[in-house]
Order: sequence, then C-alpha cells, then structure tokens
Amino acid sequence: MPPGKIRKMIRRFMTPQLVSSIYYFFKYGAKVSLRAEIDLTSSLKLGRNCVISSFTKIKALGGYLKMGDRGGFGAGCVVSAYEGGIVIGDNFLCGPNVNIIGGNYVYHEKNVHLEDQGYTSKGIKIGNNVWVGAGTTILDGSIVGDNTIIVANSLVNRRYPPNSFLQGNPAKIILRRNQS
Repeated sequence: MPPGKIRKMIRRFMTPQLVSSIYYFFKYGAKVSLRAEIDLTSSLKLGRNCVISSFTKIKALGGYLKMGDRGGFGAGCVVSAYEGGIVIGDNFLCGPNVNIIGGNYVYHEKNVHLEDQGYTSKGIKIGNNVWVGAGTTILDGSIVGDNTIIVANSLVNRRYPPNSFLQGNPAKIILRRNQS
C-alpha cells in the first residue's frame, strides 16, 4: 500500500472527532457535533457559522467540498466528495437524512465487478439560499440554481434553474418562485 494512502487511512480512522470539531470551530467558526463524522482535511472548507448535526458523515478525502456561510446539515446526512468536487453556496439548509454523492461507478463492462471498473466524478454545484428537504438524494453532475427549494424525498440528478420548487423521483420543477 502506498505511503499516501496509509496516511489517509490513519487520519480517517485514528483522529478523534473532538479534534475535528475543535479544528473546524477555530478555523471557520463552524459548529460540528461530536457525534458527526467529518474528515480532517484541507479539501474541506466550511463557511462561517456552518452547523454539522449529529450522525452526519462528510467525506472529502477523494475530492474537495466548499461550503458557503451559514450552511447547515441536519442529522444523519451523508456527503461524499470525489474529484469533481462539491460546491455549496451561502445560506444552505439541509434537512435530516439527505445524501449528496459526488461520484458514480463506471459500469460499461458486464462481467467486471463495478469496483474494478473505477468511477467518474463530474461534481455537484448547489447555489445560494437553497433548502433541501429531508430524505433527498443529490447525485453527481447535478446543478441546483439559487433560491431553490427541494421537497422531501426527491431525487436530484441534473441541472435545475434558479427560483424553482423541485419535487419527485427524478425531481421536476413543480412551481417557480416569484423573482421580486
């Protein structure tokens, strides 16, 4: 196993959560629950006054995650960044049990195990003033415009314009917000 990979494994499994919580508080003013699991890495940048609730997992060792000011993840969320990265704007609200997955397996070979085929990562972009309802999944390649509200239990899997209400599996625009 290469030395870089060994260092990542040690950092991931041996760093107490208290150390990560204190680090992100002093570096960004973020409030990270001691019951959250968040990687201690330079690939993760949190905005001022972010809140990471209990049982949320944020993995940014394979790519970067940049979150704007006043963002928050509810309990039980999973955020996994790969090479394409995840960028989240300011004033982001996220309900519990939301999944944001920034990668996907390559699946072209039928008789080859998915893990042996590698993965792709286009990245995810989420605009400012976005509210994501509980149980929603946002997949790799998605772009969510500013001022968007995503109804609970939706599947976001493509580009969506600003000022929208999204709902469904896959998510569709069900209403446009007034642009006043």
